[in-house]
Amino acid sequence: MSDLFRIDGKVAVVTGGGRGIGVMIARGLLQSGAAKVYLAARKAAELDAVVAELAPLGTVEGIPADLGTAEGVQALTAAVTAKEDAVHLLFNNAGAAWGAPFDEFPESGFDKVFDVNVKGVFLLTRALVPLLTAAATEDDPARVINTGSIDGFLVPEKGRGNFSYSASKAAVHMLTKHLAGELAPKILVNAIAPGLFPSRMTKVMLAAGEEAVGSLLPLGRVGQPDDMAGIAVFLASRASSYITGAVIPVDGGVSTIR
Repeated sequence: MSDLFRIDGKVAVVTGGGRGIGVMIARGLLQSGAAKVYLAARKAAELDAVVAELAPLGTVEGIPADLGTAEGVQALTAAVTAKEDAVHLLFNNAGAAWGAPFDEFPESGFDKVFDVNVKGVFLLTRALVPLLTAAATEDDPARVINTGSIDGFLVPEKGRGNFSYSASKAAVHMLTKHLAGELAPKILVNAIAPGLFPSRMTKVMLAAGEEAVGSLLPLGRVGQPDDMAGIAVFLASRASSYITGAVIPVDGGVSTIR
């Protein structure tokens, strides 16, 4: 049974790998046997720090790229293609957010967020399909795992002002289902919809403290690195080989009360 959840020998690409959920995912993959993990993010310094942190767990490499642009997608694709003949796992985790009052929300707040959160997911997935197809087997297809959000399911509280973010994550959920049908059976496409996890993006929401905020959730706590690693490894492993087009909340039960 334990072999079902191992990913020994698999090559993974994790975008948004410079901090937060991307690091949680990468750590879980390496601990579960991934042969190599490529981390992509805009800031080279952040990538260098994460690579140094994760290097004791396995082979990991950082590739700076702005995945909100076609040029960034092309640069990452070229860098990975130059080193690998096949990629087993693509985690589309890079994300952007924007907050502003309704009356002041700028057009650029939609452009930036949708470029990264939606268009970048589509373009990078399409660009890496040849490598993903090369890695796929009948028993264990290649995987694309997108990071959505519970904000893509639920209307955010009034006053949060994250209009483009919630809309973009709803789009990620639908894009996941659309791509799942398009790329089956060689590539499985699923999404993770996180709730509250400690990250730069949730810093304001957790200003009162993780323990205080977490106590208000059905499971009594905010998400922790192992919670994200667990769902990521499951979706990357043979254990999930009969699942595609799913959007899985990892939210401590928030979606059951809102």
